Amino acid sequence: MNLRLVGFVALMILLALGWIGTAIGATPASPAISIQLGEAGGTGPSVAMQIVLLLTVLSLAPALFVMVTSFTRIVIVLAFLRQALGTQQVPPTQVLVGLAMFLTFFIMSPVWDRIHADALQPYFDQKISQEEALGLAAKPLRQFMLKQTREKDLALFVRIAKLAPPKNPEELPIRVVIPAFIVGELRTAFQIGFVIAIPFMIVDMVVASVLMSMGMMLLPPVLVSIPFKLVLFVLADGWLLLVGSLVGSFVP
Repeated sequence: MNLRLVGFVALMILLALGWIGTAIGATPASPAISIQLGEAGGTGPSVAMQIVLLLTVLSLAPALFVMVTSFTRIVIVLAFLRQALGTQQVPPTQVLVGLAMFLTFFIMSPVWDRIHADALQPYFDQKISQEEALGLAAKPLRQFMLKQTREKDLALFVRIAKLAPPKNPEELPIRVVIPAFIVGELRTAFQIGFVIAIPFMIVDMVVASVLMSMGMMLLPPVLVSIPFKLVLFVLADGWLLLVGSLVGSFVP
């Protein structure tokens, strides 16, 4: 696996620790776990609590990785495509998820390169502290999410959080940007899925009408329409059009 990708995942875990600490109003916890021998009654968190916190963040890291990248939009659109084709489990779910992951790596590579150059590598070289690395790493992700998020979605969560309207979107806290980004991604994915489903629905309607006019009431229209939909998709070079449209939808 790419070393930069491994470093990015590690930094995402650090970001999650920092965001959880910010959300509860405490200082961001460090992922390092140490056992100290001393007098009881200290104010710091116990070793058991540190382990529980670290395991919790590790379990949430995949979800965090999925929800702050382009993965959500891509995998939902691919699921709509399979549903519109009516091919049940073809392509398999593993293939769709794998394609969505590699497209996510391709789309997010400029963001990851910035995080690696601005935050991760200086942190490994001990040129900046962990807090500075977290701030520098969150900046490219925040900019990526803001480019894909409507002002209406941001305003909704600003109003729910009862925050003062900021002068600059960059001033918004990450707890507002992430849910607004997710809502916007779901909206965009459903719009693309609707556009994909229309041609295949027309094929289903034409096939059903022809079969009914021929008196073939017992023949399932889906059984006949699947080959026609596959031919239509292949002749139109559907995979090229779909992947190109998905990648192009993230270009600012």
